[in-house]
Amino acid sequence: MKRNLGAPASALLAGLLLSVGWGGCASRSATSVPPGATGAAVEVMAAPTLEEARKATYRGLTEAPASVTLVDGTWTGAPFVDGGAARPEVGLVPDFLVTGNLDGDATPEALALVTVRSGGSGEWVHLAVLDRRGSGLDNVATQLLGDRVQVRDVRVEDGRILVDVVQHGPSDAQCCPGELRTLGWRLDASGRLVPLAEVTQPGRLTLDALGDTVWVLRAWDVGVPAPAEPEVTLQFEEGRFAGSAGCNRYVVGVRPGAAPGELHLQPEVATTRMICPGPAQEVEDRFLRQLAGVRRFGFLAGQLALTVEQNGRSSTLLFERRR
Repeated sequence: MKRNLGAPASALLAGLLLSVGWGGCASRSATSVPPGATGAAVEVMAAPTLEEARKATYRGLTEAPASVTLVDGTWTGAPFVDGGAARPEVGLVPDFLVTGNLDGDATPEALALVTVRSGGSGEWVHLAVLDRRGSGLDNVATQLLGDRVQVRDVRVEDGRILVDVVQHGPSDAQCCPGELRTLGWRLDASGRLVPLAEVTQPGRLTLDALGDTVWVLRAWDVGVPAPAEPEVTLQFEEGRFAGSAGCNRYVVGVRPGAAPGELHLQPEVATTRMICPGPAQEVEDRFLRQLAGVRRFGFLAGQLALTVEQNGRSSTLLFERRR
């Protein structure tokens, strides 16, 4: 997810899809006069880019050294024990960067997601704020979102950072976070993230979290992109998944399971009967096969993630919001 918010993953999966895990030269994009200025033009620097974020230095990461410089979006430390296999791993969630103005100056900041794994089943998910400092990027602030937190959305509204997450509630098992929250911060003059008062009351993860959204298929699995054409879509409404399978329309009943995110689909998927050209038919057949094996849903760096269990293996269909 790469977005520019002028006014407004391979991520590490553990078990059920448990969570969502770059300096460079400044480029000039325009000149403008910020609010309150009366004469001289102020040079506007371009927002940090995804490529720059992949090789930036990050600080304040849980279970990691004081500062970590990524190479191609990743960093791996020495084994915890000599000769051992377990070692700390830091990763930038790929294809995710949100930009917006947090401090009122002429240069937008960028928000990235950084994950840390320390050899166990946990995965610490962080929100990192990047800004331009001289000729490079500076990680001006870092905020821990939690262990195995799923990120539904990140946005900038009126200078505020708002993050919709699925986190563990008081009675949730470690495998299955089920509490919906919206977290918020402002960046103060010293570069510190100041928490906002409760933005929304906590809720529970249900299929209603998919909202009145049309989701567009982007990947057959993590790291396996789906073609942009024909477009495959999914929408939840009135107890059903429905949309375009690439050529024909489809609909299938769906109900929640006992654990947060667990799904049960009806055995049969109903479709229209149009004759499709070869490539479209191949896409449609592949999607419908995987759809029949969907067992869970969650969120991965702003994308809808449907976990598929078929023939003894797992895969993850990834969808992006149609905007």
